[in-house]
Amino acid sequence: MNERKHVFYLGIGGIGMSALARYHRACGWNVAGYDKTPSSITESLQLEGIEVVFDDNVTALPNGFDQENTLIIFTPAVPQTSKLFQHFSSPEFRMIKRAQALGEITQNSTLLAIGGTHGKTTTSCLVSQLLDAQGISFTAFLGGIASNFETNYIAGNPNLVVVEADEFDRSFLHLHPTHAVITSTDADHLDIYGDKESVVASFQEFASLVPQQGKVWLFDDAQKINGGNILTYGNSGDAKAKNIRIENRKFTFDFEMGEISWKNLSLGIPGFHNVWNATAALAILLGANLPVHEEEMRKGLAQFKGVARRFDQRFANDQVVYIDDYAHHPTEIDSLISSVRALYPGKKITGIFQPHLFSRTRDFMSGFAESLAHLDRLILMDIYPARELPIAGITSEKLLNMVHLDQKSLASKDEVLGMLNNTDEVILTIGAGDIDRLVPVLEQKLRGGWL
Repeated sequence: MNERKHVFYLGIGGIGMSALARYHRACGWNVAGYDKTPSSITESLQLEGIEVVFDDNVTALPNGFDQENTLIIFTPAVPQTSKLFQHFSSPEFRMIKRAQALGEITQNSTLLAIGGTHGKTTTSCLVSQLLDAQGISFTAFLGGIASNFETNYIAGNPNLVVVEADEFDRSFLHLHPTHAVITSTDADHLDIYGDKESVVASFQEFASLVPQQGKVWLFDDAQKINGGNILTYGNSGDAKAKNIRIENRKFTFDFEMGEISWKNLSLGIPGFHNVWNATAALAILLGANLPVHEEEMRKGLAQFKGVARRFDQRFANDQVVYIDDYAHHPTEIDSLISSVRALYPGKKITGIFQPHLFSRTRDFMSGFAESLAHLDRLILMDIYPARELPIAGITSEKLLNMVHLDQKSLASKDEVLGMLNNTDEVILTIGAGDIDRLVPVLEQKLRGGWL
C-alpha cells in the first residue's frame, strides 16, 4: 500500500476505522473520510486534521481524493447503494475492507491478537496498559477509547502490535497473529454466521492462524477449540485467577501460571468479567516471553482506567451511582448486573437498555428477557436499527412483555430522563446504539444535583 499516499475511509466514524485513519495520518498520508452522521469520534478526527464529510455525494469529496493514487478503505456498515461506494468501486481505485487493510499493515509484526465475542476490547486495552507500564514500545489498534491513552490508536514500535481481532464479517481471518486470546465463543452476529456452530468454526479457523510456536489462550468457559498450541485461562487451566474478592471497592485476585504465583493483584476497574480479562492479558504477555516483571504488572493493573462505555462509572455519591456500559448481548448484561450487585449490595438497580439490531434482538429475545429480569427496574428503549431494516414482529414491546419484572416500562430517548426519580439506586445505561448520547446529559444532571 506504500505507493498510495491518499486514503479515503468510507465509514470513518467507526471505532476500528478511526484507529486505522489515525495510523495513516501518523504515517504522513493525506487522510479523509465519509460518515453518515457526526459523532464524538468524527469530531476528534477533525480536530486532529482529518477532513470528514457527511454528504454521500461525489461533489462533497475533498480535493485530491478523486484520483488514481487514492486508496479506499471501507466498512461493511456502509451500504453498497452508497453513491460514494459506487463511485470508488471503479477500476482506477484500489478499494479494500478495513480488515484487509489491518492485515496488510501488521503482517510482518509480532502480533498479539485479542478475539472473542465479549471482552476483547477491554482485554486488548489491558494488554496495552501492561506493555506501557513495562516501558515497552508497541503499536495498538483498539476497538474502544482506552481511558489511559484517551485514544483507540497507540503509535509506537511497529514490530510489536496489539490488535483487537473482530469476528464480525469474519474480519479477524485477515490477520497474521503470533499469539492470540479468545475470550468467548458465544453465539453472536448470527445475521452473518447463521448459527453458533459457525461462530465456533470461525474461531477455530482464527486459532489455526497462530503458528505452532505461538500460543492461543482460550477462556476455560468457552466452547472447545482444538490445537496443539491451545492453552486455557480462567478458574482453572494453565493460567488461573483465584481467591477473587472485593476489597475497598476494588476487585482483587491471585494469579497463578506455571511457577508464577502473584498474590493480591488489584484491578483498577470493577467487574468479575474484568478479572478474567486481566488474567488473559497477563497470560498472553507472559506466554509470549516478553520482558515483563511482576512489580510493573501490578502497577499496570492497579492503574488501569478501563475503556469508554465499558463499566464506565460516570458519577457516584452516597445516594446515586451511574454506570454506562456497551453491553449488547445477554451474557454481557449478566456480567454487568452481577458485578454491580457485588459492588453495591442492597442498592436498587435501574437499567436503561437500548437493544441493538433487530436480528440480534430476534436471535436472543429469551436471553435478553432473562438477563434484564435481574434488574430491579427496567426502562426499555426502541431497538437501534444500525445497518438493518425492521423485522416484522420484532419490537421492544414484545421483549418487554417477556421480562419478568414488576417495574418495567417503554420509553423514547426523550422520555427517559423524566422517568428517573429514585435517590438510592444504581443507574445503568446499557447498549451499543446511540444511547451513548444520553450519557453526558444524564451525567451533567447528576453532577448538578438533579435527583
